[in-house]
Amino acid sequence: MIRSMQSAIAGLKSHQTKMDVIGNNIANVNTWGYKSKSANFADAMYQNYITGAAGNEAAGFNGGINTSQIGYGANVSSITSNMETGTQSYTGRAFDCMINGPAFFIVGPYTQNVDPTNLDGNGLSLSRVGIFAMDNNGYLVDDQGNYVYGYTTGSGDGQGNITVNTNGNLEPIRLNVAIGDDAAGTPTPITYNSVKIGTDGVITVIDEDSVAHVVGQIAMATVENVNGLEQDSGFLYEISENAGAINVGPQNDATGRVLSSHLEMSNVDLATEMSYMITTQRGYQANTRMITVSDQMLEELVNMKR
Repeated sequence: MIRSMQSAIAGLKSHQTKMDVIGNNIANVNTWGYKSKSANFADAMYQNYITGAAGNEAAGFNGGINTSQIGYGANVSSITSNMETGTQSYTGRAFDCMINGPAFFIVGPYTQNVDPTNLDGNGLSLSRVGIFAMDNNGYLVDDQGNYVYGYTTGSGDGQGNITVNTNGNLEPIRLNVAIGDDAAGTPTPITYNSVKIGTDGVITVIDEDSVAHVVGQIAMATVENVNGLEQDSGFLYEISENAGAINVGPQNDATGRVLSSHLEMSNVDLATEMSYMITTQRGYQANTRMITVSDQMLEELVNMKR
């Protein structure tokens, strides 16, 4: 089979993969927190048609010649994610949260005293989607049933002045128990009425007597290499070996602010995706035409003896 047909087949496979990526982007144009992806092409392997050689200035020798190579099409070299923060969408639900910055929420199954340097070892994941609610036990969970992790309050001074202990391990955030309402730090049950989540991630619960209780602070994680994360279904990100350092802590300038009553929209640019779809379709069409022409050339070769 002639090389042009092999190159065209490689091009068809690559353009099909790119179309798959574009189709996934368009399908998730209204998915909360979705990050658009791009398929990147690289030319495939080469065969030396003429091997290059250096020239020799000695009498009777030839000068240098360049290598001549024939390629074998294109391959998908990588699929990268655009982790830019999406547009804010107001929902009106106090529990809904988004991070206006590069950080992630930390969610996962129930575990106490989680070492912030060992999130993966405790089965925790990262998330950009803050569709939160309070479950039957009073814990803050996302819409997949994962517990939301953060910091509990420290001891109060008995006069309503309560601070959040951000130096300890992570805990699932519980909304119906205040741990620092008195100087002794005695856990105090709360009859929940409403909740406020500040831009710093501090959660304040208002009880039925309109008394405010600070119950904790949402923890945030920043990732050194965000494209090193492995995305799972249901908007979760798993920490891979190439993700680099994971820094966990309370809200700061590097993490971005928490916006209550907002969710992050997809950052898919539909106009861009449509233009990519057109160029990808034309590239695929050109490769099919190359197979047709190569087939015609083979047919001419077979029909030479008649």
